[in-house]
Amino acid sequence: MDMASRRILGFALGQHHDAQLAYGALVMAPTVRGGQVRGVILHTDQGRRVHRGPGPPGLRPAGHPPVDGQAGSALDNAVIESWHSTLEFELRSVEHFATRAAAQARVPAWIEDYNQHRRHSALGMMSPVGYEQALKTGKAA
Repeated sequence: MDMASRRILGFALGQHHDAQLAYGALVMAPTVRGGQVRGVILHTDQGRRVHRGPGPPGLRPAGHPPVDGQAGSALDNAVIESWHSTLEFELRSVEHFATRAAAQARVPAWIEDYNQHRRHSALGMMSPVGYEQALKTGKAA
């Protein structure tokens, strides 16, 4: 998630929360940004799943050390946890899926809708993509 615009830049779906899953989300983000990832900080929840074990080579972007959250600090991940709660509620409580594959097929469309249309009070009631466009034209609040 881009913390400034609340835009979801990368995600990965899988049955295990491990380095490979984190890597999948991480490599998606530069693609969304057109290859530009200057100023990226990889923030993990204590980094155990990301940094433990062999993991994929190049998990961390060159020149961007991880910033690990502090144990017991709910504020470190509050924004993404809030987003995750919304995703869970809307896709698991509101919609019903017969299979895991059906649910996983729905996630990318939900994220695209979120990025394009979900309005945020923190963004002056703009969507994440709308806010980024307004920043480029100098019209963001």
